[in-house]
Amino acid sequence: MRSQADKAARFRELHQRPGAFIIPNPWDAGTAKLLASMGFEALATTSLGLANTLGSTTVNLDAILENCRIIAEATDLPVNADLENCGADDPKTAARAITRAAEAGCVGGSIEDFTGDPRKPIYEFQLAVERVHAAVEAARTLPFPFTLTARAENLLKGNSDLDDTIRRLQAFEAAGADVLYSPGVHDIETIRTVASSVKKPFNLVMGFADPTLTVEQIAAAGVKRISVGGAMARYALAAFLKSAHEMKENGSFTFVREMAPIKQVRDAFASLSPP
Repeated sequence: MRSQADKAARFRELHQRPGAFIIPNPWDAGTAKLLASMGFEALATTSLGLANTLGSTTVNLDAILENCRIIAEATDLPVNADLENCGADDPKTAARAITRAAEAGCVGGSIEDFTGDPRKPIYEFQLAVERVHAAVEAARTLPFPFTLTARAENLLKGNSDLDDTIRRLQAFEAAGADVLYSPGVHDIETIRTVASSVKKPFNLVMGFADPTLTVEQIAAAGVKRISVGGAMARYALAAFLKSAHEMKENGSFTFVREMAPIKQVRDAFASLSPP
């Protein structure tokens, strides 16, 4: 089993090598193990995927961190934590989530400027920057290089002002963030514009981007890290709902023809040594 310091160093290396890498988002130990068995090099948690497994659309910080622990312990891969707004408005209180994510076994994590309040969804600019700065300070106190991602959420929360999004990303970069992220950029030209506006690695989430884009095209646009957020969890849920509708509405079970062969599933899990 790799040490946390080894995982952290490996995660940093992925952000420094040429090209882009995919960091998929499992939502439990089983999906983490399956992704590891396929050769992915790092994993990221998904708060939406977790919330859906709990029968909700939202989830609190304690539940997020427990899910981080489960996923971090499931494989030998570096894990990045989706910490949403880190559970607090106050910068110092929010920054504690970074320390807690490290204690859960993660080697990276994110802080975003979405407040969680739909009436006032985005933190005021200066407060948003102060929150990132506090998170960076918390990350730098850790005994290994924790990779801190700062997210600007404008595009997902009804504010299409790309200049303001870029201004926030640049301010987060100046505050010390290691990776920048603005979910909601969709077309390749906008992706290129945003990625080129910062010097640190940029994360693109494909759950909101043009799905016809390839890794090669995305890398050429300046993206370093490609995640999918809750997309895989929602795709799995779509298959679940399709099978449920077939049984309920048609009284049929043809979906079993498409299920993963039991040997394939067993072999995938068996290929991983216990962590």
